[in-house]
Amino acid sequence: MLVISALTPQAHTVLNHIRKAGSITQREALMDHSIQCLTKRIQELRDNGYRVKTTVKKHPITGQRYARYHF
Repeated sequence: MLVISALTPQAHTVLNHIRKAGSITQREALMDHSIQCLTKRIQELRDNGYRVKTTVKKHPITGQRYARYHF
């Protein structure tokens, strides 16, 4: 079992979001949780042993690429 208490509050929030919703994007982190640097929180999770995967997606209307993080 991984130790959750070693995480910062924001990383813990990201962890809970992924567990409940299945994944998270930068926009979701910013809009839902006011987390401005999701990549740092994802790296923190990885450093604590969580195997977070990254899937690069493309927005169907704007064509802009974005990352979706999941387990």
